[in-house]
Amino acid sequence: MDFFSAISTYSFLQNAVLAALFASVSCGISGTFVYVNRITFIAGGIAHAVLGGVGAAVYFGISPFAGAVFTALLFAVLLGIVRLKASQHEDTVIGAMWACGMSAGIIFMYLTPGYAVNLNNYLFGNILLVSRSDIAALLVLAALVILISTLFFRQFKAVSFDGENAILHGVKSSMIYILMLSVIALTVVVLMKVVGLILVIAFMSLPAATAAIFQRKVGGIIILSVILSFIFSMSGLFVSYTWNLPTGAVITIVSGAVYAVALLVAKLR
Repeated sequence: MDFFSAISTYSFLQNAVLAALFASVSCGISGTFVYVNRITFIAGGIAHAVLGGVGAAVYFGISPFAGAVFTALLFAVLLGIVRLKASQHEDTVIGAMWACGMSAGIIFMYLTPGYAVNLNNYLFGNILLVSRSDIAALLVLAALVILISTLFFRQFKAVSFDGENAILHGVKSSMIYILMLSVIALTVVVLMKVVGLILVIAFMSLPAATAAIFQRKVGGIIILSVILSFIFSMSGLFVSYTWNLPTGAVITIVSGAVYAVALLVAKLR
């Protein structure tokens, strides 16, 4: 059965398409702010540290999804404070949180009695295993990302491009910056289901970077990035279904290939 016929037949593919849609919206918004602020390393630190929360949740019998949300928001706040208050030690602290978070997650999962944890599902994702309850959770997180980004869009832009001037105009720069990192943290949890924690940062940054080649305004980058994210996700689903390949890895490769082509086209122009 071909891919498009299978979508109308199999519920797991329908769930995957919905997950890709919600993830693309979150990714397009958050990825743009990651790109314009050049905070890929911070976003990567949040993404990898989330495994610690997932492992602890599994060990204590709590929902891994809830553990991921809590840990992502916690690390977003901590890394935001480090960036604002201790920038001279930023790289070291982020690297330590990155490594310790992942290590803690692996240890917790190893110690979980009677629970055979498949780390690949968290590290590399499996969008084809997304359930209806996962879809509901992804919808709520995507709605939060849209709501917060819409309400604070002008403040996010001000902090991203001229933090000192934003402070002079009454913007609470530190709080807005941490709030923006929290939005990125929620997106990390959404993308965990799609491409996994290892590949989150690539998929979050590549659509926005590609969009920025053709768009100059932040709003335009966000819209194009959302569209590109969904195209990349659906292309990855199609290729992985047709040739039985890991979906998250294929989505990331498609994103990287399109970015490379876009750079080449821009250079030729």
